Amino acid sequence: MFNRTSLQAAAALASISLVSGCSLISGDEPAGEQRIVIGTTSSPTTLDPAAAWDNSWELFRNVFQTLVSFPTGSTTPQPDAADCKFKDTSSQVYECTLHEGLKFSNGHNLDAKAVQYSIERIRTIDFEGGPNGLLGSLEEIETVDDRTVVFKLNKPDATFPFVLATPAMSLVDPAEYSADKIREDGKLVGSGPYVLDEYEDGSKAELTKNPSYKGFAERKNGGVTIRYFKESEAMVGALKKKEIDATYRGLTSEEVIALQDDKPENEGLQLVESPGSDIRYLVFNTKDAAVAKAPVRKAIAQVVDRNALVSKVYQGTAEPLYSMIPKGIVGHTTEFLDRFGEPSVDKARAILRGAGITEPVQLTFWFTTDRYGSGTALEFAELKRQLEESGLFKVALRGKPWKELQAGFKTGKYPVFGRGWSPDFPDPDNFIAPFVGKNNVLQTPYESPRITQELLPKSRRESNRGAVMDEFESAEEIMAQDVRLLPLWQGKLYIAASEDVGGAERALDPQTVMQLWELSRRTSW
Repeated sequence: MFNRTSLQAAAALASISLVSGCSLISGDEPAGEQRIVIGTTSSPTTLDPAAAWDNSWELFRNVFQTLVSFPTGSTTPQPDAADCKFKDTSSQVYECTLHEGLKFSNGHNLDAKAVQYSIERIRTIDFEGGPNGLLGSLEEIETVDDRTVVFKLNKPDATFPFVLATPAMSLVDPAEYSADKIREDGKLVGSGPYVLDEYEDGSKAELTKNPSYKGFAERKNGGVTIRYFKESEAMVGALKKKEIDATYRGLTSEEVIALQDDKPENEGLQLVESPGSDIRYLVFNTKDAAVAKAPVRKAIAQVVDRNALVSKVYQGTAEPLYSMIPKGIVGHTTEFLDRFGEPSVDKARAILRGAGITEPVQLTFWFTTDRYGSGTALEFAELKRQLEESGLFKVALRGKPWKELQAGFKTGKYPVFGRGWSPDFPDPDNFIAPFVGKNNVLQTPYESPRITQELLPKSRRESNRGAVMDEFESAEEIMAQDVRLLPLWQGKLYIAASEDVGGAERALDPQTVMQLWELSRRTSW
């Protein structure tokens, strides 16, 4: 029988299982030592943390350690490889003391010098579109002794511990990683819960328990196989045929709805739903002559109907988003709705006519065909329909696999393209700062001095992150005025799994990264 579980119902489900009485699943190994097979449409773009500011983090979280991390249920960074704290009242000196006896999976010691090396190589390599952009407040790193490292910041930054908790700051072995080059041999060495035994790009990753691991993760399985799918349809088919045990990322709304039906084909499956902070948005590259004109961008914002988009394409698995900061995060507003109101072709036409634009604007929208699931193509088809039915735009659609799309937007090739964002950490800073400035994560310069020089620095002086509402509301007002980015929707997160797989309700951390160690073969009735 199909079973749908929300995070709110997870505790009740656990209680029922204890009361009902269960027996171990059949097999030669105990449930906690059996392997789990995960399917996803989100494959890594690199195996080197110094090059990754993307979905590669989902693998990194499970094979590397960071100094601090976000265990399930936490909202602030907690100890992982170290105990850390600010040593001053201005949030400019951050000290970490490593736990005793830490080693990389190859047996080499993980000491303060390795920590310093790991972070400094990110800055030295400065990979295009990589995570060096997260380290703008870091001035220097000092090692006090073998276990103590001190980060000195060039300005107050209460978000720095959140940055260190991202998988981008994974700790690597200096003997295995060049100080100034990205590792590209298809291998990695970390100190995390699992060891990467085998990796086939775009196909699979084989993880086994790291015997030398010392950290907070309690591994509830014997190892994990990750299978990477190009299409979600094949992934769901593999789940139903029991070729995989669970899915993560890539389910389309149609597939989520279909999995909720009480049909024979869904026998033995469960669907776990959790609130999401993933967002989708359009990026306007102002190097393009058409979208360089603010009236064109504002007219698009005036026409796009988010309610229709969510209803037709995502069928209740997402909700309209009117700011870059999603619901559930401090600083969330409805600024785009407040400024533009309900969709209006007449208002959009008036904006264009006021700028002397009388002919339909020719645009090309680019999107990824594989990273976010098969629903992306339907989403862009709906955007095209809305804009063209206004009579004000002619839109051509172009889809590319993620790696090709990424290479294109990094060189400024696309005038308008779709992106998604999963938070590096659960703070409003992370929904604004990555997208502004000359060298932002989008590789599409968006210089806004008031945001970068006034609002963000002011907010970072405040250690109470609940007290930064005013600064981020002001930033949202500026972004809605500029329309360099157009927020579209905020998603919910779903894990589809076999009913004998437990822990799915605890598997997603606050960064929406899957903690594979939470998954297990659970007892059956």
